[in-house]
Amino acid sequence: MTIQQSGTTRAEPATPSVAIVIPCYNEEAVLTVTAERMTEIVRDLQARGVVSQHSSINFVDDGSRDATWRLIEQLAEGNPLIRGIKLSRNRGHQNALMAGLMTVEGDVTISVDADLQDDLGAIEAMILKFREGCEVVYGVRNRRDTDTFFKRITAEGYYKVLAAVGVDVVFNHADYRLLGRAVIEALREFKEVNLFLRGIIPQLGFKSDVVMYDRQERFAGESKYPLGKMLSLAWNGMTSFSSMPLRWITIAGTIISFLSFGIGIWALIIGLFSNRVLPGWASTVIPMYFLGGVQLLSLGVIGEYVSKIYLETKRRPRFIIEKRV
Repeated sequence: MTIQQSGTTRAEPATPSVAIVIPCYNEEAVLTVTAERMTEIVRDLQARGVVSQHSSINFVDDGSRDATWRLIEQLAEGNPLIRGIKLSRNRGHQNALMAGLMTVEGDVTISVDADLQDDLGAIEAMILKFREGCEVVYGVRNRRDTDTFFKRITAEGYYKVLAAVGVDVVFNHADYRLLGRAVIEALREFKEVNLFLRGIIPQLGFKSDVVMYDRQERFAGESKYPLGKMLSLAWNGMTSFSSMPLRWITIAGTIISFLSFGIGIWALIIGLFSNRVLPGWASTVIPMYFLGGVQLLSLGVIGEYVSKIYLETKRRPRFIIEKRV
């Protein structure tokens, strides 16, 4: 694991209390091992004075249908470091993560997935960055050797597309990050329902840095982000932080108008000076299907933005906490 160096530093604060937030959805296969490894990490950091004795490990159950919450309750009973938050229903990874960030207490929060693919050794490096003066520390993957060829190409393409449409994201960073208390309080001011934390955090403007790490194979269970959810997250990120798709419609409309005008001229010339084609067929069918398809696509993109406005105006809560242990 390598650490990118930051610039100037501030005075080192007192030993921070760290709250680790772990969203969980049907993670019974890996939860016990995750709790054991996370406990080892935190206790070691406490013993060496890197974090305070008030640090905690917080599992957020995102409406799991398996034994995840029961395991969290059992783990909390036998381990004073472990705490649990149960949402009333499944709200999605971003909302579950937000629930944890807005609920836990600590000078620092570190969010990490439950599948043990993120290098837990990067936690100490993140805390050291915080003590140097960084309020936001991003965990960034060194490489994608553990991904399939398709996953690697689509994931890297996803970050490039977001950057191309003006969304400020950190390349190869997911949701493994450290946030200082000042950042958490600033994040409370963001009331939007369509959450995309990878795009929101860079907008906050606090001093930030990155820690590079190698991602491991999933320890057990199945990925909770199949292709469909990945595409949904990508689209949500694009439409939540950029109006570029709407501009694409304007550009496409201008180009198509010129093309349609050209086709009209072509159809007129063919009709007046040639008898080799069925009169009116090409000039009717081609523009009709072409323009019809473009109009439906345009309405779909506009509808996506309208649906987001609709959801935001309702002001419904992003999550409801049912239990805490």
